[in-house]
Amino acid sequence: MVLCMPIYLYWGDDDFAINKAVAALRQRILAPDWANFNYDKLSSEQSDAVIQALNLAMTPPFGAGGRLVWLADTTVCQQCSPELLAELERTLPVIPQECVLLLTCRNKPDGRLKSTKLLQYHAEIREFSLIPPWKTDLLLTKVQESAAEVGVKLSPAALELLAESVGNDTRQLFAELEKLQLFAGNREQALTEAEVEALISCSSQSSLQLAAAIRKGDVTTALGLVADLLARNQPALRIVATLTGQFRTWLWVKLMMEEGQRDEIALAKAADIPNPKRIYFLRQEVSTLPLSKLLAIMPLLLELEVSLKQGADELTTLQTQIVKMCQILL
Repeated sequence: MVLCMPIYLYWGDDDFAINKAVAALRQRILAPDWANFNYDKLSSEQSDAVIQALNLAMTPPFGAGGRLVWLADTTVCQQCSPELLAELERTLPVIPQECVLLLTCRNKPDGRLKSTKLLQYHAEIREFSLIPPWKTDLLLTKVQESAAEVGVKLSPAALELLAESVGNDTRQLFAELEKLQLFAGNREQALTEAEVEALISCSSQSSLQLAAAIRKGDVTTALGLVADLLARNQPALRIVATLTGQFRTWLWVKLMMEEGQRDEIALAKAADIPNPKRIYFLRQEVSTLPLSKLLAIMPLLLELEVSLKQGADELTTLQTQIVKMCQILL
């Protein structure tokens, strides 16, 4: 049985979501007048950060409220010496209820480590990972949940537009929702797609639209989308990640179709698609594409990723590889 202890582990690459959760934890734990005395944030760059955090977490709070000790960017779930493990085993079970120890890290905790298993027993663990841009169903669900949290009513078309516009950028999502909330005021009626389009600052052009243009062999549209995405400071490697994910999904669906699989649930499971209803549209998208052409795209995407990681010019490299892909899919 997992004990209910005042210890939290937040992990994932969605920095905005983690900081938002930390702010909520601070508000719940700390008394405003005593926050300066009862809040400590330690960086993993400090050689003795973990030991300091454990010692602080054992110190009763001053005045009203509780104490919050935040050990940021910790590596104890990736590597942990026997000496440090011993300190964790000694301290975690006896942290006072009025004190909270928070650990955060970007990488997924290594479940093989004793330190991770110890935290799994004593801590509440929450994941804050960015949703892959090609998982549009999950992105739409995230927008729906966030809109409800902020208190903004959006029509179904408006929700889809916002999800397509911000992708997996949680910071931008909440910035746009706060703007929409100010516009809506006390209005009961849901905001329409036209109203959202007029208010949000980002373009609706996305990496998924780029993937669609490449699939159709539309060189002109694809190159225009590349220029637009880079002009809006979209990281080139993120664009490639989206393209790779989308083409991998199309490839899986096509492979299953070629094998005679017609069951949408089985297709969705093989292609890692949460909503089986999407399979109908994916099958339509790849119905006229030969499997050989989809297979030929994957090495080009890998070559593109390698070139960018080696420091090649983003615009030129993207343009060159995308033209090659469009020519294959014509």
